[in-house]
Amino acid sequence: MTATAEAQHSLGVVESFQEQFSTTFDTCYTWNYETFKVSLRNLYEKAKHNQWDAQTALDWSIDVDPEAENLPDVNNPLFGTDLWKKLTPAEIRKFRREQLSWSLSQFLHGEQGALLASAQIVDAVPWIDGKYYAATQTMDEARHVEVYDKYLREKLDKEYPINANLKTLIDQILTDSRWDMKYLGMQIMVEGLAMAAFGFMEKMSNEPLLKDLTQHVMRDEARHVAFGVLSLEGVYADLTERELQERLEFVYEGCRLMRDRLYAVEVWEEMGLPVEQTYDIVVHSETMREFQKLLFSKVVPNVKRLGLLKPWLRDKFAELDILKFESLEASA
Repeated sequence: MTATAEAQHSLGVVESFQEQFSTTFDTCYTWNYETFKVSLRNLYEKAKHNQWDAQTALDWSIDVDPEAENLPDVNNPLFGTDLWKKLTPAEIRKFRREQLSWSLSQFLHGEQGALLASAQIVDAVPWIDGKYYAATQTMDEARHVEVYDKYLREKLDKEYPINANLKTLIDQILTDSRWDMKYLGMQIMVEGLAMAAFGFMEKMSNEPLLKDLTQHVMRDEARHVAFGVLSLEGVYADLTERELQERLEFVYEGCRLMRDRLYAVEVWEEMGLPVEQTYDIVVHSETMREFQKLLFSKVVPNVKRLGLLKPWLRDKFAELDILKFESLEASA
């Protein structure tokens, strides 16, 4: 194959995996290089000192059994139900692999969304410290995509497509023209929920490579959420009533989408489970309800710190049964 033919073949392979859509937002130069938010400059300095190499920081030689109980079976919302009791030992092993593959696949796709969003923030944010830090986050997110892709390919040998609810929210974030909505959607909601999910996985994981990988990612993500809180503090004080309501509705819709993203329908289909019956069991599972509420423990206090926990959103958060997290400490 000639070099030209090889290049055309490679381009064709890449294009077969692409999805393109139009985005519109203002690119903002800033000709003032002074520090206006010392907290952001400090966060940038911390980010520079805490970069790590995915290839050398983790021990990829660790052998992983993808069908072992790498996460406790009791955390599966189907555990102990009649559907679970009908599974053979071989089917339970397969279920573990599929469930973990699905969960890490959503982390992978979410990290690519964060990669694209943080690159947009470099363009759109109007102050230099925001651009500096967003550039370090873009590097962080590239590394996170790298590690989840490597783990899925080399250790689990299975990857699932992006969940429709997660995709909807990321598309909204990337196509919104307002720079603050990119922060609000990605840094506050997606990253905030991811922090709680990572914390749960790190605590529960029995697999040393996954635990170490998650710890490394969590250290980066903690800065990312703080970046959103520090950047948006004071931004919403002078909005018009209509502008403020748009942000409140965006937060609620994002939380609703993230709540619904946890239903692993693709796994149930792969396992041959009756989808409607499984959905009904999972929706009413105490394990799932508590896990859903736990995820918002990082989001609600941050939303409150930004001054967005207005009566309308308080009522919506009460409906989601997550208002009780408002008294927790904000991420910054």
